[in-house]
Amino acid sequence: MSGHSKWSTIKRKKGAADAKRGIAFTRISKDITLAARELGGNPDMNPALRLAIKKAKVSNMPVSNIDRAIKKGTGDLPGVTYEDYIYEGYGPGGIAILMEILTDNKNRTLPEIRSLMTKNGGSLGESGCVSWIFEKKGIITINAELLNEDEMLEIFDLGVEDVLTEDDFHEILTSPENFNDISNYLENKNLIFDGKISLTPQNTIKINSDLGDRAINLISILENHEDVQNIHSNFEIE
Repeated sequence: MSGHSKWSTIKRKKGAADAKRGIAFTRISKDITLAARELGGNPDMNPALRLAIKKAKVSNMPVSNIDRAIKKGTGDLPGVTYEDYIYEGYGPGGIAILMEILTDNKNRTLPEIRSLMTKNGGSLGESGCVSWIFEKKGIITINAELLNEDEMLEIFDLGVEDVLTEDDFHEILTSPENFNDISNYLENKNLIFDGKISLTPQNTIKINSDLGDRAINLISILENHEDVQNIHSNFEIE
């Protein structure tokens, strides 16, 4: 067990703030689209999509919005062709920024993202400049009080690689291959949790609070772009 002041912790807090600001539908739609893009549009075979749909229903998202988000991810929207890209670059303090993009017009999206980066203390880099820092993991976040010691041991037996604990939350890291088994275990226990297949940094950069505020501002601006599905970074705030 270990505790880290990481971008993953900041993302969880930002997600709660986003919900309070009334933009939860946009965030959840992107999660649904990304999950469908990753492992297909059948929630029975895609635990990350299943979790995102549950979150959407709890937030009272219309079924039509959910269906559209799934079809956007699977490429089944009639008359529209979406392509996915990875944009890489740097933010304040030299932090790595990796963006997952889904767009129907790369010639529009690329200059828009470059402009947002340049105007807010970042810069786009060459392909591969920061992607080597990240590796794909299954990430499950759950309130620490919901799991007793025996349940934690059972989860480890299912293939947990690490558990990071902070602010009374466990962040459970696993391989993408074991993500489904752990998700099913928690669902069968009727426990409330959040989870997805995502990218995690293999190393982090510590920055001061001023640079941290600038980094969070840049990432928040990028997240609001309709073609940015997800953003990954590698900073810790001292």
